[in-house]
Amino acid sequence: MAKEKTEPIQNRYEFLVLFDCENGNPNGDPDSGNAPRIDPQDMHGLVSDVALKRRIRNYVQMAKGNAMPNAIFVEHGTNLNRPIALSHEKANDGYDSKKKPNKEQVNKARDWMCKNFYDVRTFGAVMSTGPNAGQVRGPVQFSFARSLDPILPLDVSITRMAVAKPEGKVLSSSKEYEKWEAKEPEDELRTMGRKALIPYGLYAAKGFISAHLANDTGFTEEDLKLFWEALFNMYEHDRSASKGLMSVREIFVFKHVGTDSDDKQRAQQAKLGCAPAHKLFELVDVRKREGVEAPRLFADYQVTFHKSKLPKGVQAGFMTAGEDGKAKVQWDEVPESLEVK
Repeated sequence: MAKEKTEPIQNRYEFLVLFDCENGNPNGDPDSGNAPRIDPQDMHGLVSDVALKRRIRNYVQMAKGNAMPNAIFVEHGTNLNRPIALSHEKANDGYDSKKKPNKEQVNKARDWMCKNFYDVRTFGAVMSTGPNAGQVRGPVQFSFARSLDPILPLDVSITRMAVAKPEGKVLSSSKEYEKWEAKEPEDELRTMGRKALIPYGLYAAKGFISAHLANDTGFTEEDLKLFWEALFNMYEHDRSASKGLMSVREIFVFKHVGTDSDDKQRAQQAKLGCAPAHKLFELVDVRKREGVEAPRLFADYQVTFHKSKLPKGVQAGFMTAGEDGKAKVQWDEVPESLEVK
C-alpha cells in the first residue's frame, strides 16, 4: 500500500464539478472593470481555469503548511525565479547566474521542482524564466467553468461612510489629519463606491487527469487524494464579501479501469481511457425544475445521472464528506437522480 501511494497514478480520470455563487462575483474580468466574466453572445457566466487552480493551490498551501514536498510554487506576491534558482542550488550543487545551464542540469532542476512543489507536479509550470528549470505539462487540467443558465451581472452602488483624504497629499501627523477632518463638512466625509455581483449562478467545471503525464511529473495516488480534498473544499476557506456565498455542490468522477481480460492490456486501457471525455460529461444532466424561470437556489435544479449509459471500462463515482470530514469518492454508488432539497 505504501508503495502504491508513492507511485504515479495508473488510471485516466475525468471529473465534473457543480458549484454556485449567491450574491457575489465568482470571477471578475480585469478587462471589464472586474465585472463577472460572461459570454457576451448568450450571457452565460464564465470562471477561468486559473481561478479554479488558485483555490486548489490556496487550500493545499493552508492544509500542508506550504512545506515540501507539498509546497506551492505559484504563491501570492512572490518571485517565481527564487524557487527556480533554489532548484539548481539543490539539484546541481549550486547556481551560477553567469553560466547558462546545460540540458542535464535543467532536467535535474525540473525533477527537483516536481518532487517538492505540489502545483508543479499537478498542474505543470513554465520555469524557463531567469534560472532555467524547463517546462512541465501537468496531468490535472480544467476547462473554463460555465453557468448552466444566463446570469445577470449587477453593478451595485454602495455608500462608504468614511474617506481617505486629502488625496495626493500626506499630512505630517495624526493631529494634522484630525484638524483637517474637523474643518470638513459631514457630507464631504462620505463617498460612493460600487460592487459587481450576480444574484445567482450554477456553474459546471470540467476536469481531466492524465496517467501518462502523471508518470512524467510523479503525481501519485496520495497527490490525487489531496487533490480531491482540495477540490471539495476549495471555497470553504476562500470567503470574502466580494465572492458572496460560493459552494461546491456536486463532484462526479469518472475513472477508466479497462475491460480486457489480460492484465497488461487492461492496464494500458486504464491509462489511455475507454470512452471520450465529452460522452462521460453528457451522462450528467442538469436542468431547471419545472416552473422555475430565474434560479436563485441549487434546489431550483434537478440533477440526473444516466447510469445505464455508462460505457464499459469506466467506473463512476461522486464525492462526499467521510466520517473524518475529508472528501472521499464513493464508487459505483451514483444514483440515477440526485435529490436536491
